[in-house]
Amino acid sequence: MNIWRERLIDCYYGATLPWRLRWNHRHARVGLSPVMILFYHRVADDHLSSWTISNRQFERHLDWIGQRFEFVSLAAAQQRIAQRYNPHPAVAITFDDGYAENCEKALPLLVKRKIPFTYFVSTGNILTGRPFPHEADADYQAPVNTIKQLRNLAAAGGEIGAHTRFHADLGSIDDEDRLYDEVVLATRDLAAEIGQPIRYFAFPYGLPNNLNDRAFQMCRDEGLLGVCSAYGGYNMPGDDPFHLQRIHGDPQLSRLRNWLTIDPRKLSVPRYMPEMTPGPLAEAACPAEATGAMA
Repeated sequence: MNIWRERLIDCYYGATLPWRLRWNHRHARVGLSPVMILFYHRVADDHLSSWTISNRQFERHLDWIGQRFEFVSLAAAQQRIAQRYNPHPAVAITFDDGYAENCEKALPLLVKRKIPFTYFVSTGNILTGRPFPHEADADYQAPVNTIKQLRNLAAAGGEIGAHTRFHADLGSIDDEDRLYDEVVLATRDLAAEIGQPIRYFAFPYGLPNNLNDRAFQMCRDEGLLGVCSAYGGYNMPGDDPFHLQRIHGDPQLSRLRNWLTIDPRKLSVPRYMPEMTPGPLAEAACPAEATGAMA
């Protein structure tokens, strides 16, 4: 982000600060503070890209958030949303894709500070080492996490989540069998590889046109606790705790500050409302060999 855009954000933040302070105070007083979920991708100091933040920037984010908000896990975030009560603004940290460099400094820092996090990975990319689609033609293809690294993260207390098999755009998939493989079978395979249940799923890309109502339904019927999008937006007490809206952990601290202190514009972001029905999927809708409980 160029310096002029950053200054414009700072000016906008300053102009709306009185409104933000009143809004946050009023909602905290009645236990309706927002639950915000950030997502990051790659934390590294070289080969920077639009999905990369430096280790120093990431640490600055944690410092700034920790001084003003409460860090919570996705499970705690859901509990507050479902109970319709959250007296303090809270932030949950998540990662998407599965970049090996995150294990060098960023994730150990979270473990050291005892900050809960959920780490969403694409199962097929992890097992094969294949680069993610958005890096397939790049000059530098960042290394992908290994199963051993994920097992170590889980042992250290990190929550491992599913992110399809090969970072698929689920909004463009109509084929039932392929969708089932990317959502359910890839999740089961990941659980088997790391030796623990998978409780959460995140849509790759995560914008409204990348979401899929059938995928939401498959996740619910599979017994997952929640599904994450990535188009921005706050989670308010009383919202649907199954669908968790996330905000990008932008490298610039000014933009992060603007979003987490409640940007009036983000309050008007339409919430994606998937059409789902209760109960298990009909056997006819699933490949016969794929039925059964999640590992």
